[in-house]
Amino acid sequence: MKKRVMGLILVPFLLFSAWFVPFVQPVQAEKEEHAWQDEIMYFIMIDRFNNGDTSNDFDVNRDDPKAYHGGDFRGITEKLDYLKDMGFTALWLTPIVQNEEKGYHGYWTEDFYNVEEHFGTLEDFKELVAEAHKRDMKIIVDLVVNHTGYQHAWLKEEDKKDWFNPNESIRDWNDQEQVENGWIYGLPDINQNNPETRKYLLDMAKWWIEETDIDGYRLDTVKHVPKDFWEDFSKEMKSVKEDFFLIGEVWHDNPEYVAGYQETGIDSLVDYPTYNELTRIFTTPNQPLTRLSSIHYHNQNSYENPNILGTFLDNHDVERFTRAAVKKNHHPPTRLKLALTYMYGAPGIPIIYYGTEIALDGGEDPDNRRDMNFRADKELMNYITKLAELRKTLPSLTHGTYDMVYDNGGMAVIKREYEGEITFVAINNTTETKVAQIDAELVGENMELRGTLGDELVRNSDGKYSIGLDRETAEIYTVSEDSGVNIAFVGAMALIYGGFVAFIAAAIIRRKKMKNNKD
Repeated sequence: MKKRVMGLILVPFLLFSAWFVPFVQPVQAEKEEHAWQDEIMYFIMIDRFNNGDTSNDFDVNRDDPKAYHGGDFRGITEKLDYLKDMGFTALWLTPIVQNEEKGYHGYWTEDFYNVEEHFGTLEDFKELVAEAHKRDMKIIVDLVVNHTGYQHAWLKEEDKKDWFNPNESIRDWNDQEQVENGWIYGLPDINQNNPETRKYLLDMAKWWIEETDIDGYRLDTVKHVPKDFWEDFSKEMKSVKEDFFLIGEVWHDNPEYVAGYQETGIDSLVDYPTYNELTRIFTTPNQPLTRLSSIHYHNQNSYENPNILGTFLDNHDVERFTRAAVKKNHHPPTRLKLALTYMYGAPGIPIIYYGTEIALDGGEDPDNRRDMNFRADKELMNYITKLAELRKTLPSLTHGTYDMVYDNGGMAVIKREYEGEITFVAINNTTETKVAQIDAELVGENMELRGTLGDELVRNSDGKYSIGLDRETAEIYTVSEDSGVNIAFVGAMALIYGGFVAFIAAAIIRRKKMKNNKD
């Protein structure tokens, strides 16, 4: 009897769900053809990610932060589904070429045409690329053409003396000639102005594309290489693969200096000015988001397409975001959620450094390159997965306009709009509950805001939409027509519930009569 009653109770709720759902679905704009700004990138230091093949674990010492730890190509291949499930569409890998001793990070090249044996074989790498492509994921490889390892064979070859610039350190970092020709950290600086050297580097970079079918290069130390080399480089790579993606590292605080490199043909640049503000603002509460808005508008004026800049919270060269939050006595996952919501909701390609999804700790190099832990809490992973779903289904987040329509203390609301689709990214970066009043003209008179990370519904009240957020939380709202109260629906539900109650009452009376008759 109890099971039958419970089944009957569920019927009205099922009817309610089937009837109500059409009224709450957001209206989505039709998305443009897939572009690089639609990608969500995951950055992997190969040696520290996952060990899939123990046969190449020679000279491995996981207790030494400057030694090889065993990560390899097969280890990444094994985790492709893990990454795809979180919504990542592109992987950026540290350099794969053969490095000299202790070059676990890949930036001390020994042989430009061989893969690092600790990582596996060329065939292992090709398999990784193929498996990623099967999952509609792209592979971007870090490429270093500014310098070699400390003991490179060319240094001892008489006919290659002109392949390097004179051994001089950079004394004045404002002198561009010194920046391009000086040896950084004592690493032999390659002379790209030598025609023979330039040809070698261009041929080598094209060979890797042709041989492995990779989809892009992350270009290391771009500002240390002459711009005219990058102009040749961009043209040559595109001649091999038209949609080949080039994203350059120009480590500089001045947005104008960074933006100057887009004239070389490099598609995108890593956005260090935005990184500086993201870490300053979100590693501690009660910081306003005003500067992020200022940087965006500067980027809009400086770049042909600011939506394609690479945004990030941490990487292999800087202190991890988690460590910065811990040093300020704040809970890293809470702070990360706010920063990630901004990154996924603002213009740019989000680049997530391996381990950020588990709030991996780490100080300065090499502590920021700790081994990945796949048995950690999945709280942040689930949050990142949801953000990725939203970014993929709401083109306003990848192609839309950007307007910070509310900015008061640490509470901010950003409006994104694209071809009729409107979303609002709301972030409360304070230690108190906050309410942002948004004018109806920014939303529409007969519209409603529906939260996608939670389930809050905001309607027009006296010409205002009141967005309320608990302390240190964020929400992304979609905009759709106000579903209002459906009179026919309410009437139908009243009839259903009335009939249901009458049926239960009759059943109870009948049962009592049967019991009395037995007695």
